[in-house]
Amino acid sequence: MAEKTAAADTAPRDRPPRADPPSRVTGPGLPDDNVHATMRVALWCVTALLLVGLSLRPLLTQHYRQHWLAVTAFVALAGVTAVSSGWVLRRRPMPPALTAVGTATALAAGYCATSAVGAGAHFGAADWSFGLVEWYLLLLLLDRVALLLAALATHLALSVALFLAAGQPDRVDIGAVGIVVLGGATVQLAVVVIARALARGTRRTTAAIAARDRMRTRLLLAEGWERGQRNDFAGQLGLTLPLLAELADGLADPRDPDTRRRCALAATQLRRLFAENDESPDPLVHEITACVDIAERRGVVVSLAVSGSTVAVPAAVRHELTGPVVAALSAARDRARVSVLRTVAEVRVAVVTDAEGARTAPPGAADVEVEYGSYGRDRRMEARWRRPSS
Repeated sequence: MAEKTAAADTAPRDRPPRADPPSRVTGPGLPDDNVHATMRVALWCVTALLLVGLSLRPLLTQHYRQHWLAVTAFVALAGVTAVSSGWVLRRRPMPPALTAVGTATALAAGYCATSAVGAGAHFGAADWSFGLVEWYLLLLLLDRVALLLAALATHLALSVALFLAAGQPDRVDIGAVGIVVLGGATVQLAVVVIARALARGTRRTTAAIAARDRMRTRLLLAEGWERGQRNDFAGQLGLTLPLLAELADGLADPRDPDTRRRCALAATQLRRLFAENDESPDPLVHEITACVDIAERRGVVVSLAVSGSTVAVPAAVRHELTGPVVAALSAARDRARVSVLRTVAEVRVAVVTDAEGARTAPPGAADVEVEYGSYGRDRRMEARWRRPSS
Protein backbone atom coordinates (compact mmCIF):
# COMPACT_ATOMS: atom_id res chain seq x y z
CA MET A 1 0.00 0.00 0.00
CA ALA A 2 1.19 3.47 -0.81
CA GLU A 3 1.18 6.10 1.90
CA LYS A 4 0.55 9.77 1.05
CA THR A 5 1.99 12.66 3.00
CA ALA A 6 3.35 16.13 2.34
CA ALA A 7 6.99 17.02 2.09
CA ALA A 8 8.17 19.14 4.98
CA ASP A 9 11.17 21.37 5.18
CA THR A 10 12.04 24.95 5.62
CA ALA A 11 11.37 26.77 2.37
CA PRO A 12 14.36 28.62 0.95
CA ARG A 13 14.36 32.29 0.31
CA ASP A 14 14.42 33.66 -3.23
CA ARG A 15 17.37 35.53 -4.64
CA PRO A 16 18.07 39.01 -3.24
CA PRO A 17 16.14 41.77 -5.02
CA ARG A 18 17.78 43.23 -8.08
CA ALA A 19 18.10 46.94 -8.70
CA ASP A 20 15.24 48.38 -10.69
CA PRO A 21 16.13 50.42 -13.77
CA PRO A 22 15.79 54.15 -13.26
CA SER A 23 12.48 55.52 -14.42
CA ARG A 24 11.31 59.01 -15.14
CA VAL A 25 8.61 60.28 -12.85
CA THR A 26 5.69 61.26 -15.05
CA GLY A 27 1.99 60.65 -15.27
CA PRO A 28 -1.29 61.97 -13.91
CA GLY A 29 -1.14 63.51 -10.47
CA LEU A 30 2.67 63.80 -10.52
CA PRO A 31 4.98 66.85 -10.52
CA ASP A 32 3.95 68.64 -13.73
CA ASP A 33 0.24 68.21 -13.03
CA ASN A 34 0.58 69.43 -9.45
CA VAL A 35 2.48 72.55 -10.50
CA HIS A 36 0.05 73.35 -13.30
CA ALA A 37 -2.94 72.74 -11.03
CA THR A 38 -1.57 75.19 -8.46
CA MET A 39 -0.70 77.76 -11.11
CA ARG A 40 -4.14 77.45 -12.66
CA VAL A 41 -5.82 78.18 -9.34
CA ALA A 42 -3.74 81.36 -9.06
CA LEU A 43 -4.47 82.31 -12.69
CA TRP A 44 -8.18 81.69 -12.20
CA CYS A 45 -8.17 84.08 -9.25
CA VAL A 46 -6.28 86.67 -11.32
CA THR A 47 -8.70 86.45 -14.25
CA ALA A 48 -11.74 86.65 -11.98
CA LEU A 49 -10.28 89.68 -10.20
CA LEU A 50 -9.36 91.42 -13.46
CA LEU A 51 -12.74 90.65 -14.99
CA VAL A 52 -14.78 92.09 -12.12
CA GLY A 53 -12.39 94.60 -10.59
CA LEU A 54 -10.71 96.19 -13.61
CA SER A 55 -12.91 95.42 -16.62
CA LEU A 56 -16.45 95.98 -15.38
CA ARG A 57 -16.04 99.69 -14.64
CA PRO A 58 -14.63 100.63 -18.11
CA LEU A 59 -17.42 98.59 -19.68
CA LEU A 60 -19.99 100.70 -17.84
CA THR A 61 -18.31 104.11 -18.14
CA GLN A 62 -16.44 104.15 -21.46
CA HIS A 63 -17.96 104.96 -24.83
CA TYR A 64 -18.21 102.14 -27.39
CA ARG A 65 -19.36 102.18 -30.98
CA GLN A 66 -21.36 99.00 -30.37
CA HIS A 67 -21.85 98.69 -26.65
CA TRP A 68 -23.82 95.45 -26.89
CA LEU A 69 -20.83 93.78 -28.56
CA ALA A 70 -18.56 94.69 -25.65
CA VAL A 71 -21.18 93.45 -23.17
CA THR A 72 -21.45 90.16 -25.07
CA ALA A 73 -17.67 89.73 -24.90
CA PHE A 74 -17.70 90.41 -21.15
CA VAL A 75 -20.48 87.85 -20.58
CA ALA A 76 -18.63 85.27 -22.70
CA LEU A 77 -15.45 85.68 -20.66
CA ALA A 78 -17.46 85.47 -17.45
CA GLY A 79 -18.91 82.20 -18.75
CA VAL A 80 -15.42 80.82 -19.37
CA THR A 81 -14.50 81.76 -15.80
CA ALA A 82 -17.57 80.05 -14.36
CA VAL A 83 -17.27 76.86 -16.41
CA SER A 84 -13.53 76.42 -15.88
CA SER A 85 -13.90 76.81 -12.10
CA GLY A 86 -15.43 73.34 -11.90
CA TRP A 87 -12.08 71.82 -12.90
CA VAL A 88 -9.56 74.45 -11.84
CA LEU A 89 -10.68 74.88 -8.23
CA ARG A 90 -10.83 71.10 -7.78
CA ARG A 91 -7.29 70.85 -9.20
CA ARG A 92 -8.35 68.58 -12.03
CA PRO A 93 -7.02 68.76 -15.60
CA MET A 94 -9.43 70.40 -17.99
CA PRO A 95 -10.76 68.22 -20.82
CA PRO A 96 -9.30 69.00 -24.26
CA ALA A 97 -12.76 69.90 -25.59
CA LEU A 98 -13.26 72.46 -22.82
CA THR A 99 -9.81 73.90 -23.45
CA ALA A 100 -10.49 74.23 -27.18
CA VAL A 101 -13.92 75.83 -26.71
CA GLY A 102 -12.63 78.14 -23.98
CA THR A 103 -9.68 79.28 -26.11
CA ALA A 104 -11.89 79.97 -29.12
CA THR A 105 -14.37 81.84 -26.91
CA ALA A 106 -11.63 83.98 -25.35
CA LEU A 107 -10.17 84.90 -28.76
CA ALA A 108 -13.60 85.68 -30.18
CA ALA A 109 -14.53 87.75 -27.13
CA GLY A 110 -11.29 89.71 -27.41
CA TYR A 111 -11.94 90.41 -31.08
CA CYS A 112 -15.53 91.51 -30.43
CA ALA A 113 -14.63 93.75 -27.51
CA THR A 114 -11.79 95.40 -29.45
CA SER A 115 -14.04 95.88 -32.49
CA ALA A 116 -16.48 97.81 -30.31
CA VAL A 117 -13.79 100.26 -29.14
CA GLY A 118 -13.96 103.71 -30.67
CA ALA A 119 -11.21 105.28 -32.76
CA GLY A 120 -8.18 106.34 -30.75
CA ALA A 121 -9.16 104.22 -27.73
CA HIS A 122 -7.30 101.06 -28.68
CA PHE A 123 -4.94 99.66 -26.04
CA GLY A 124 -6.37 102.15 -23.55
CA ALA A 125 -8.83 101.93 -20.68
CA ALA A 126 -11.75 101.17 -22.99
CA ASP A 127 -9.81 98.28 -24.56
CA TRP A 128 -9.97 96.26 -21.35
CA SER A 129 -10.13 92.95 -23.22
CA PHE A 130 -6.58 93.10 -24.63
CA GLY A 131 -4.72 92.22 -21.45
CA LEU A 132 -7.58 90.22 -19.95
CA VAL A 133 -7.75 87.75 -22.84
CA GLU A 134 -4.03 87.04 -22.47
CA TRP A 135 -4.64 85.91 -18.88
CA TYR A 136 -7.47 83.67 -20.04
CA LEU A 137 -5.20 82.08 -22.62
CA LEU A 138 -2.63 81.45 -19.89
CA LEU A 139 -5.31 79.85 -17.72
CA LEU A 140 -6.47 77.53 -20.48
CA LEU A 141 -3.17 76.66 -22.20
CA LEU A 142 -0.58 76.80 -19.44
CA ASP A 143 0.53 73.20 -20.01
CA ARG A 144 0.48 73.52 -23.81
CA VAL A 145 3.19 76.07 -24.47
CA ALA A 146 3.21 75.81 -28.27
CA LEU A 147 -0.55 76.32 -28.49
CA LEU A 148 -0.33 79.11 -25.93
CA LEU A 149 2.24 81.01 -27.97
CA ALA A 150 0.17 80.52 -31.12
CA ALA A 151 -2.98 81.77 -29.38
CA LEU A 152 -1.17 84.80 -27.92
CA ALA A 153 0.25 85.62 -31.34
CA THR A 154 -3.22 85.33 -32.89
CA HIS A 155 -4.74 87.60 -30.25
CA LEU A 156 -1.96 90.16 -30.69
CA ALA A 157 -2.27 90.08 -34.49
CA LEU A 158 -6.05 90.63 -34.34
CA SER A 159 -5.69 93.50 -31.88
CA VAL A 160 -2.97 95.21 -33.92
CA ALA A 161 -4.95 94.72 -37.14
CA LEU A 162 -8.01 96.39 -35.62
CA PHE A 163 -5.80 99.19 -34.28
CA LEU A 164 -4.31 99.86 -37.71
CA ALA A 165 -7.70 99.61 -39.41
CA ALA A 166 -9.16 102.27 -37.09
CA GLY A 167 -7.07 105.08 -38.62
CA GLN A 168 -3.60 106.38 -39.39
CA PRO A 169 -1.63 106.15 -36.11
CA ASP A 170 1.30 108.50 -35.57
CA ARG A 171 4.63 107.59 -34.06
CA VAL A 172 3.50 108.48 -30.55
CA ASP A 173 0.53 106.13 -30.80
CA ILE A 174 2.70 103.37 -32.24
CA GLY A 175 5.24 103.83 -29.44
CA ALA A 176 2.53 103.70 -26.77
CA VAL A 177 1.05 100.56 -28.32
CA GLY A 178 4.50 98.98 -28.49
CA ILE A 179 5.03 99.59 -24.78
CA VAL A 180 1.66 98.05 -23.90
CA VAL A 181 2.23 95.03 -26.13
CA LEU A 182 5.80 94.50 -24.89
CA GLY A 183 4.76 94.81 -21.25
CA GLY A 184 1.89 92.35 -21.64
CA ALA A 185 3.98 89.83 -23.57
CA THR A 186 6.76 90.04 -20.99
CA VAL A 187 4.39 89.28 -18.13
CA GLN A 188 2.78 86.33 -19.94
CA LEU A 189 6.11 84.80 -20.95
CA ALA A 190 7.44 85.28 -17.42
CA VAL A 191 4.51 83.27 -16.05
CA VAL A 192 5.22 80.48 -18.56
CA VAL A 193 8.92 80.42 -17.64
CA ILE A 194 8.12 80.34 -13.91
CA ALA A 195 5.66 77.48 -14.39
CA ARG A 196 8.18 75.43 -16.38
CA ALA A 197 10.94 76.11 -13.86
CA LEU A 198 8.72 75.06 -10.96
CA ALA A 199 7.67 71.91 -12.82
CA ARG A 200 11.28 71.03 -13.59
CA GLY A 201 12.39 71.57 -10.01
CA THR A 202 9.46 69.61 -8.61
CA ARG A 203 10.11 66.78 -11.06
CA ARG A 204 13.73 66.54 -10.00
CA THR A 205 12.82 66.60 -6.32
CA THR A 206 10.17 63.92 -6.78
CA ALA A 207 12.57 61.76 -8.78
CA ALA A 208 15.20 62.08 -6.04
CA ILE A 209 12.67 61.13 -3.36
CA ALA A 210 11.46 58.17 -5.43
CA ALA A 211 15.05 57.00 -5.96
CA ARG A 212 15.72 57.27 -2.23
CA ASP A 213 12.57 55.29 -1.44
CA ARG A 214 13.52 52.60 -3.96
CA MET A 215 16.97 52.37 -2.41
CA ARG A 216 15.49 52.02 1.07
CA THR A 217 13.08 49.36 -0.15
CA ARG A 218 15.86 47.38 -1.82
CA LEU A 219 17.96 47.69 1.33
CA LEU A 220 15.12 46.40 3.52
CA LEU A 221 14.43 43.54 1.11
CA ALA A 222 18.11 42.63 0.99
CA GLU A 223 18.32 42.66 4.79
CA GLY A 224 15.22 40.47 5.00
CA TRP A 225 16.64 38.08 2.43
CA GLU A 226 19.93 37.89 4.33
CA ARG A 227 18.12 37.15 7.59
CA GLY A 228 16.11 34.47 5.82
CA GLN A 229 19.26 32.89 4.43
CA ARG A 230 20.82 32.87 7.88
CA ASN A 231 17.72 31.23 9.31
CA ASP A 232 17.78 28.62 6.56
CA PHE A 233 21.41 27.77 7.19
CA ALA A 234 20.82 27.79 10.94
CA GLY A 235 17.90 25.40 10.49
CA GLN A 236 19.98 22.99 8.44
CA LEU A 237 22.97 23.27 10.75
CA GLY A 238 20.62 22.67 13.66
CA LEU A 239 20.30 19.09 12.36
CA THR A 240 24.01 18.75 11.74
CA LEU A 241 25.53 20.26 14.87
CA PRO A 242 23.97 17.76 17.32
CA LEU A 243 25.31 14.93 15.15
CA LEU A 244 28.79 16.45 15.13
CA ALA A 245 28.60 16.94 18.89
CA GLU A 246 27.62 13.30 19.41
CA LEU A 247 30.49 12.16 17.21
CA ALA A 248 32.94 14.41 19.06
CA ASP A 249 31.75 13.21 22.47
CA GLY A 250 31.83 9.58 21.44
CA LEU A 251 28.08 9.19 21.88
CA ALA A 252 27.62 8.18 18.24
CA ASP A 253 29.56 5.35 16.64
CA PRO A 254 30.62 6.08 13.03
CA ARG A 255 30.41 2.34 12.34
CA ASP A 256 26.76 2.22 13.32
CA PRO A 257 24.46 2.08 10.24
CA ASP A 258 22.03 4.56 11.78
CA THR A 259 24.82 7.05 12.45
CA ARG A 260 26.10 6.64 8.91
CA ARG A 261 22.59 7.23 7.58
CA ARG A 262 22.28 10.39 9.67
CA CYS A 263 25.62 11.61 8.34
CA ALA A 264 24.54 10.91 4.77
CA LEU A 265 21.26 12.76 5.34
CA ALA A 266 23.01 15.80 6.84
CA ALA A 267 25.58 15.91 4.02
CA THR A 268 22.88 15.67 1.35
CA GLN A 269 20.81 18.40 3.00
CA LEU A 270 23.78 20.75 3.18
CA ARG A 271 24.74 20.07 -0.44
CA ARG A 272 21.20 20.81 -1.54
CA LEU A 273 21.19 24.00 0.53
CA PHE A 274 24.31 25.19 -1.27
CA ALA A 275 22.79 24.26 -4.65
CA GLU A 276 19.69 26.33 -3.92
CA ASN A 277 21.80 29.48 -4.01
CA ASP A 278 23.52 28.68 -7.30
CA GLU A 279 22.57 30.40 -10.53
CA SER A 280 21.25 27.74 -12.88
CA PRO A 281 18.93 27.70 -15.92
CA ASP A 282 17.19 24.63 -14.44
CA PRO A 283 17.23 25.00 -10.63
CA LEU A 284 15.17 21.87 -9.89
CA VAL A 285 17.43 19.50 -11.82
CA HIS A 286 20.49 21.32 -10.47
CA GLU A 287 19.42 20.70 -6.87
CA ILE A 288 18.53 17.06 -7.56
CA THR A 289 21.90 16.58 -9.25
CA ALA A 290 23.60 17.94 -6.13
CA CYS A 291 21.78 15.33 -4.03
CA VAL A 292 22.76 12.59 -6.48
CA ASP A 293 26.39 13.71 -6.31
CA ILE A 294 26.52 13.22 -2.53
CA ALA A 295 24.98 9.76 -2.84
CA GLU A 296 27.51 8.76 -5.50
CA ARG A 297 30.35 9.90 -3.27
CA ARG A 298 29.12 7.37 -0.72
CA GLY A 299 29.45 4.65 -3.33
CA VAL A 300 25.79 4.47 -4.33
CA VAL A 301 25.24 3.86 -8.03
CA VAL A 302 22.61 6.40 -9.07
CA SER A 303 20.92 6.76 -12.46
CA LEU A 304 19.17 10.04 -13.23
CA ALA A 305 16.56 10.48 -15.98
CA VAL A 306 14.96 13.83 -16.84
CA SER A 307 11.94 14.17 -19.15
CA GLY A 308 10.20 17.29 -20.33
CA SER A 309 11.35 20.84 -20.85
CA THR A 310 12.32 23.25 -18.11
CA VAL A 311 9.40 24.76 -16.22
CA ALA A 312 9.33 27.51 -13.63
CA VAL A 313 9.04 25.99 -10.15
CA PRO A 314 8.84 28.32 -7.12
CA ALA A 315 11.70 28.03 -4.65
CA ALA A 316 9.43 26.82 -1.85
CA VAL A 317 7.96 24.11 -4.08
CA ARG A 318 11.43 23.01 -5.21
CA HIS A 319 12.36 22.62 -1.58
CA GLU A 320 9.32 20.42 -0.97
CA LEU A 321 10.04 18.34 -4.07
CA THR A 322 13.68 17.72 -3.20
CA GLY A 323 13.12 17.12 0.52
CA PRO A 324 11.90 13.51 0.05
CA VAL A 325 14.68 12.95 -2.52
CA VAL A 326 17.24 13.87 0.12
CA ALA A 327 15.73 11.40 2.59
CA ALA A 328 15.47 8.61 0.02
CA LEU A 329 19.01 8.95 -1.36
CA SER A 330 20.55 9.23 2.10
CA ALA A 331 18.93 5.89 2.98
CA ALA A 332 20.10 4.12 -0.20
CA ARG A 333 22.71 1.39 0.29
CA ASP A 334 24.06 0.42 -3.13
CA ARG A 335 21.82 1.67 -5.92
CA ALA A 336 19.11 4.20 -6.68
CA ARG A 337 17.14 5.47 -9.66
CA VAL A 338 15.94 9.06 -9.84
CA SER A 339 13.51 10.28 -12.49
CA VAL A 340 12.12 13.76 -13.13
CA LEU A 341 9.03 14.20 -15.29
CA ARG A 342 7.77 17.66 -16.24
CA THR A 343 4.59 18.35 -18.16
CA VAL A 344 2.33 21.34 -18.64
CA ALA A 345 0.12 20.08 -15.82
CA GLU A 346 2.50 18.76 -13.17
CA VAL A 347 6.05 18.00 -12.07
CA ARG A 348 6.97 14.58 -10.66
CA VAL A 349 10.15 13.44 -8.96
CA ALA A 350 10.47 9.69 -8.24
CA VAL A 351 13.23 7.78 -6.44
CA VAL A 352 13.62 3.99 -6.24
CA THR A 353 16.28 2.74 -3.80
CA ASP A 354 17.37 -0.44 -2.09
CA ALA A 355 16.94 1.15 1.34
CA GLU A 356 15.88 -0.95 4.29
CA GLY A 357 12.47 -0.03 5.67
CA ALA A 358 10.06 2.58 4.38
CA ARG A 359 10.98 6.18 4.94
CA THR A 360 8.35 8.85 5.33
CA ALA A 361 8.55 12.59 5.70
CA PRO A 362 6.71 14.38 8.50
CA PRO A 363 3.58 16.26 7.45
CA GLY A 364 4.20 19.78 6.22
CA ALA A 365 3.05 22.08 3.44
CA ALA A 366 0.39 20.69 1.16
CA ASP A 367 1.74 22.04 -2.13
CA VAL A 368 3.50 18.75 -2.88
CA GLU A 369 2.03 15.28 -2.48
CA VAL A 370 4.45 12.48 -1.61
CA GLU A 371 3.76 8.77 -2.01
CA TYR A 372 5.85 5.99 -0.49
CA GLY A 373 5.59 2.37 -1.53
CA SER A 374 7.40 -0.95 -1.48
CA TYR A 375 8.21 -3.03 -4.55
CA GLY A 376 9.81 -6.23 -3.42
CA ARG A 377 13.06 -5.26 -1.75
CA ASP A 378 13.04 -1.78 -3.21
CA ARG A 379 11.49 1.32 -1.76
CA ARG A 380 9.83 3.87 -4.02
CA MET A 381 9.09 7.52 -3.36
CA GLU A 382 7.27 9.93 -5.67
CA ALA A 383 6.76 13.66 -5.06
CA ARG A 384 4.17 15.40 -7.22
CA TRP A 385 3.38 19.08 -7.70
CA ARG A 386 0.40 20.10 -9.77
CA ARG A 387 0.99 23.39 -11.53
CA PRO A 388 -1.73 25.97 -10.86
CA SER A 389 -3.91 26.73 -13.86
CA SER A 390 -3.32 30.21 -15.27
